[in-house]
Amino acid sequence: MSQLSDAVSIHPYFKVHAGKLDAVHALLARFVAKTQPEKNCLFYNFTLDGDTVHCREAYVGAQGVAEHLDNVGPLLDEMLKLSDLVRLEFHGPAAELDKLRERCAPLNPAWFVSQCGISR
Repeated sequence: MSQLSDAVSIHPYFKVHAGKLDAVHALLARFVAKTQPEKNCLFYNFTLDGDTVHCREAYVGAQGVAEHLDNVGPLLDEMLKLSDLVRLEFHGPAAELDKLRERCAPLNPAWFVSQCGISR
């Protein structure tokens, strides 16, 4: 079975507070450096549209997501002082998402359950 069959992706969108974009740019580099050694991270990068920051990220299963959240928790706290989390989505197999629902419920995410597709 491929690692992608249990992959869970996270899609957070942050609206940066006025005058804080430079501080956020510096913080993004710290997120990447902190995430780099995570063995269950499939991909991780940031995209920007003006003052909106989006993180494109995916992990091997709920365990990979949990490890990542534990790893970057303090950085996320910093990010939330510089921006507002305006949308959060989790995408993946139902069984993997179910393992995250209780832990992530306070963030009020949208849950997208995988239906069909292609993995290579």
